[in-house]
Amino acid sequence: MPLVHYKSRISPYWLPNGHFQSIYPALFREIDGIKYFREKIVTPDDDFLNLDWSHAQNEGEKRLVILSHGLEGDTTRQYITGMVKLLNGHGFDCLAWNFRSCGGEMNQTARFYHSGATEDLDAVVQYAFGKGYADVRLVGFSLGGNLTLKYLGEQGAAIDRRIKGSIVFSVPMDLKACSLAIIEPRNQIYMHRFLKSLKPKVVEKAGLYPQKIDLKDHALVKTLYDFDDIYTARLHGFEGADHYYAQCSSKFFIESITIPTMIVNAENDPIVPFKSLPVEMLRSHSNVTLVATKDGGHCGFRPARLTDEFYWSEKQALQFLTSL
Repeated sequence: MPLVHYKSRISPYWLPNGHFQSIYPALFREIDGIKYFREKIVTPDDDFLNLDWSHAQNEGEKRLVILSHGLEGDTTRQYITGMVKLLNGHGFDCLAWNFRSCGGEMNQTARFYHSGATEDLDAVVQYAFGKGYADVRLVGFSLGGNLTLKYLGEQGAAIDRRIKGSIVFSVPMDLKACSLAIIEPRNQIYMHRFLKSLKPKVVEKAGLYPQKIDLKDHALVKTLYDFDDIYTARLHGFEGADHYYAQCSSKFFIESITIPTMIVNAENDPIVPFKSLPVEMLRSHSNVTLVATKDGGHCGFRPARLTDEFYWSEKQALQFLTSL
């Protein structure tokens, strides 16, 4: 599949750059009509995951889309609910899952989630199979996109063919490059927002698991790289941030993907430098298409027309998923 390059403008003129295009939807977009049914499943390590279901408006062939959110997100984020609403309206059941410690409830083990924790995504997929779904498609956003691509690459040719394909958006395929990019002064608004949520979680967990989480270095966490080096890596069996990034960046796994997959990244994404994407590798990939848009920001892709209820990314996903 060749690289597809969208040169025409997606976003409205009054969102002139990647920062505005990323921030506006997160702050001002509201999606109505989504009613989730929540299930809690037990993981193999005796923790739990909260799954939010939303079923198609019309009965028909049972097709399921599993949606994975981004860093410190959850199933209520507008990029999730907008996608769910559009897909529900076209015959797809949706299962949006909350990563450990996300979705309003702290998980039970000392570990959290991270960019490469594909065992949890697999637990969700296997649970869906157990519900009788024989047609499953995957959608991921940002960290959830990296997680999805890594999962597909790990599965390789052995992937369960009930998984028909995947589309992911704004994916940090090179975790270290993105971690360093978010430290830049122009991006620190995003970094501080993430740390404002992540650091209190560690404090809460340290109270529950003092033997596993040491807060003596908590004051040293000034950047997302620091957080990953001091906490993410140590809690999840990595030697440090660099080792974690090297082991979990999806760019090292995508070559092994064997099912139809589309990656959508904007060139003006402030968090994911376009130059960090493995463009040359993807040019010759037989199963993976990289769609490069001129604008859209990070998980933005707000359409230019004010009357459009659904975003460009959601329409792109619907078109791709229904073509499988």
